[in-house]
Amino acid sequence: MIIERLHVPEALVDDRGEWPFTVPAVAALIGAGLTLDAPVTFLVGENGSGKSTVVEAVAEAWGADVRGGRSDSPWSSELEPSALGSVLQLDRTATGGRMVGRRATGYFLRSETALDMFARYEKRDRGFHDVSHGESFLHAFDARLGGRGLYLLDEPEAALSFTSLLQLMVTLADVVEAGGQVLCATHSPVLAALPGAAVLQFGERGVERTTWGELDLVQHWRAFLDEPGRYLRHL
Repeated sequence: MIIERLHVPEALVDDRGEWPFTVPAVAALIGAGLTLDAPVTFLVGENGSGKSTVVEAVAEAWGADVRGGRSDSPWSSELEPSALGSVLQLDRTATGGRMVGRRATGYFLRSETALDMFARYEKRDRGFHDVSHGESFLHAFDARLGGRGLYLLDEPEAALSFTSLLQLMVTLADVVEAGGQVLCATHSPVLAALPGAAVLQFGERGVERTTWGELDLVQHWRAFLDEPGRYLRHL
């Protein structure tokens, strides 16, 4: 483990009525915050539930390029800190405490800027040339996710088929084996089934620690695949 808690000191929040602290899951970080107790943690919830907001803020606090990329990227952005990223505190383990500055190894995949990021890589990595969208994601995972570091993934399933998702699960297991830690926002019931991972559901009640089978996401997919018409007749 590298990070064991995410929290926002109450003294640093000027107004809980301002976004993003109006989002229940983000508000739950104020005070005691959120404990991370597994090498891989999935953040699952509806659009707007705060998953990506939290992952991006962790990337800022860790020192990753918030546009996406390595923590020691030469293109590290100098954008203004976000409202959450500027106050979020990361409680580190002894291992994480040694990962400061240039030693803060890891990677941030931000799905909406991934193609721009891959275009930067093309000049020196032929693996991004002449491949499909999904294949470029898999190549990035294989090339950039590995070793001891903090890996932050924002909806990495966006370009991946079912089979490719299984390949990504193998890569995440390899990261854990190497001593790394993963925080991943996802809508994928496949990824969230990774053995040994912690699953946190973001919603109106804030953050709830749950199991894969109890996720709203999993229950909806099960019901839909069993009888699509049950949902489609309401469209």
